[in-house]
Amino acid sequence: MQSRTKTLLTILLPIQIVIIKILGLFPEFIERFYSNWLFIFISKALRYAFGWIPFSFGDIGYCILIVLLIHFLITKVFRKGISWKTILLDIGATTSIVYACFHILWGMNYYRLPMHEIIKIDDEYTEEELIRVTEKLILEANLLHTSLSSDDSLAIQIPYTKEEIFEKTIPAYEQISNILPIYGYTPKSIKKSILSIPLTYMGFSGYLNPITGEAQVNGCILTYKAPTTSCHEVAHQLGFAKENEANFIAALTTMNYDDPYFKYSGTTFALKFCLNDLYLRDEQKAICQIEKLRFGIRENYREVNTFWESYQNPLEPVFKSTYDSYLKANNQPDGMETYSYVVALLVNYYKNGL
Repeated sequence: MQSRTKTLLTILLPIQIVIIKILGLFPEFIERFYSNWLFIFISKALRYAFGWIPFSFGDIGYCILIVLLIHFLITKVFRKGISWKTILLDIGATTSIVYACFHILWGMNYYRLPMHEIIKIDDEYTEEELIRVTEKLILEANLLHTSLSSDDSLAIQIPYTKEEIFEKTIPAYEQISNILPIYGYTPKSIKKSILSIPLTYMGFSGYLNPITGEAQVNGCILTYKAPTTSCHEVAHQLGFAKENEANFIAALTTMNYDDPYFKYSGTTFALKFCLNDLYLRDEQKAICQIEKLRFGIRENYREVNTFWESYQNPLEPVFKSTYDSYLKANNQPDGMETYSYVVALLVNYYKNGL
């Protein structure tokens, strides 16, 4: 009976894949009936179920899965008299269940309408428009830095704990709901990841657990980056699965919140995308823009770079490559290289005066 069930689940895996790919051809359907209806109930239910737990339940689950995987390898793979049929059925059945849970609980959001169609803006921009928005963001960043520090040379240190930043993320999303199609963020489920040190060595600031719906923030990252990271992971919780769209939402949420430290973190975050994109187009023009920045802002950028460089290791590119492949398999053809679309959203957001 158990073997028959595993066989059935394994057979269902390719059928699921075909169904998902077919549904992915109809983003309007996904947008209306999944992202804006079914997923709203699912996401709230997950946050009510796991948000109150003071630690990351999803991280504990991942640790248990790693132990079970090791046990599986020892007892079934690395032994004499190996039964490949049994092993393949175990792998196929497990993969089938995980694949179904992933897409039902969150993953179908990868196939919803693109952000520029949801908020009705263009997705094309010229270099002239990019420079204009970059200059606007530089002006805003310099003004914010001046208001937060009288010393031009000092990086801004955000005087909040990570937990306080998580709490402030809630009203930040309340303020942005009149600009973006956000259906309220209650209850909260943002947590420091128990796996923060491994995440740091892997090169990630945070992640969303799609099974438990918990927003996981790397507890090791600089506090300066915590507002945008927290808002980024909440964007995933609310159904915006694509990395570039979550970055755009994180920028807007922090920049529009009535807190100068959130505004500073968000403005310099958005500015970094614009400068990177401009640098790819014309290095000299990008350098000219960077020179307009107060030295303290550049110091914040330098601190972030130094932080990540201190954790570089031979395995980081492997993890990044794996994640890049994961993104490409989930309707993000550019993988981790998503600068241009984030910038397109930012430029057209400003161009439309939203």
